[in-house]
Amino acid sequence: MRIYHNQIANTLNKNFAPIWLVFGDEPWQKNDALIQLKSHAQQQGFSELIRFYVDDKFDWSLLEQEYSALSLFASQRIIELELSTNKIGDTGSKKLLQLCQNISPDILLILHGDKLDAANQKRKWFKALEAKGVFLPLYDIESKQLQQWIYKQAQQLKLNLHQDLTLMLAKLFEGNLLALSQELTKLSLLFGQQQVTVEDAESIIIKQAKFSAFQLTDAMLAGDTSKCITMLDQLQQEGIAVAQLIWPIHKEISQLLNMQEALTQGHSISELYSQYRIWEKRKPLYQHALKYISASNLAHAQARLAQTDLIIKTSVEFNGYLLLADVICSLYHGSSLQKLSLNYEYA
Repeated sequence: MRIYHNQIANTLNKNFAPIWLVFGDEPWQKNDALIQLKSHAQQQGFSELIRFYVDDKFDWSLLEQEYSALSLFASQRIIELELSTNKIGDTGSKKLLQLCQNISPDILLILHGDKLDAANQKRKWFKALEAKGVFLPLYDIESKQLQQWIYKQAQQLKLNLHQDLTLMLAKLFEGNLLALSQELTKLSLLFGQQQVTVEDAESIIIKQAKFSAFQLTDAMLAGDTSKCITMLDQLQQEGIAVAQLIWPIHKEISQLLNMQEALTQGHSISELYSQYRIWEKRKPLYQHALKYISASNLAHAQARLAQTDLIIKTSVEFNGYLLLADVICSLYHGSSLQKLSLNYEYA
């Protein structure tokens, strides 16, 4: 059976399977899933935990012996296997297939590792384990689903977030649930059940790389290219990878293109603010960008950003920050490298 992270609690209550397969690259969900599984098992009397780290030198007979042995300490046990790689070899495959022939109701077997591709999900050992248990693939939570996740987490923490703050947190921490979870916990400790607004939280939230990228795109929307260049210079000195900045810039440019097209089709700006979940404080930024950036400049910047992404992945001859500065400046000034004096040099 295959489920998703938000179905764990309900599944455990209805079907406490003897095997759980937890695979994916999102650390918060993986950690939370393992905590839920072990906590539920302990409540059911599984009081002993045996952990194995499986690498290319792992002795699979240890698992076989542990699974079939009688414990001196507990009649019900949890055996956890952390896979360093999803390629477990012929020996590992054979041992897991043999284990599936004699499933013990007194042992909860948990396997977890990195994201499984389609080929690994079709392997005999995996299909046999999935048939006897539950497969939990972990995926990044995005946009609207992330807002719902924040709402549920806030409920659990008895944290009262203003809607605009929920939108801001989703924007800042998309792709980083671990940091977002830490920020929500911090806000709950500081504010209790008092409603927390954007203004309350802005001075408290840790200014991580994603927050810096958020500030960069705000300056970009406002047309403050000098501020953008200063920020890029600071980010370069901090050692932030150019690739981390490309995605938020691309997202804003693509959204502006879509909004411009919708406006030409007769949609109102208020409709677009609602559709794209733009909170009150950011509306003037979009109003400015939509007024002063032409569709041709947006398309030109989008193409240059794609070129920048390709260049930094395939060449070390160019400074990616200089190329990003050119992309941002081209929104308002066209191709800008020859027009502006920038504090960047080719690598």
